[in-house]
Amino acid sequence: MTHFNDHDAPISRRGFLGASAIGAASFLAACTTRRDPPPEPPAPPPATPHYAAMYGQMTDGGFVIPAVPIEKLNSRYYRQEVRDPTGQAPGTVVVDTSSHFLYHVMSGGRAMRYGVGLGRAGFEWAGSAVIQWKKKWPTWTPPAEMILRKPELERYSAANGGMPPGLDNPLGARAHYIFQDGVDTLYRVHGSPEWWSIGQSVSSGCVRMINQDVIDLYERVKPGSPIVVGSGFGVA
Repeated sequence: MTHFNDHDAPISRRGFLGASAIGAASFLAACTTRRDPPPEPPAPPPATPHYAAMYGQMTDGGFVIPAVPIEKLNSRYYRQEVRDPTGQAPGTVVVDTSSHFLYHVMSGGRAMRYGVGLGRAGFEWAGSAVIQWKKKWPTWTPPAEMILRKPELERYSAANGGMPPGLDNPLGARAHYIFQDGVDTLYRVHGSPEWWSIGQSVSSGCVRMINQDVIDLYERVKPGSPIVVGSGFGVA
């Protein structure tokens, strides 16, 4: 099996996204979002102290992660334990693209559910694979195709060591690397400071989570865990 370092440099692929999607590989590897201002939020019920603490400011790996203004986040996307609607084996990660939920399946018919942001139209992804490995505060390396379009990103190229970990890094506090048959799909489940994008489809293909949530998920997921991305799993 090919050894991978902390970088997100693109490699050869074996049809995981299909031949028609190969041209989008650079977007998938980038895992960037459009940095629009936060939209006007719905009016969720008042947040409880439990959720205020869950999404409060925290220090991790030497970085201070800001609190999420949960009163501006639709409460349906708050992290919570629910009845498992997926039917998958315990330990499986399931991303329901129709509801913008990620489930980590637990024993006893339960699951931990998180709100996520997904790829915009034209960059959706679906399939089955494994979380080959995971990384705290990962380095991000834009692919060569993106650097050609945006020469200012050259300073973050693989040759230059990529973008160092930090609050502005597109992969956030944690990244889970998705492989099929030992080959990197260039698809990630990762953190993001852009809490307002949760529940939306605005990225270049990867699954984005609130940093506080991706840290929680990281502690639950073991390397080699299966991941299924699709729609119609239902809402627990």
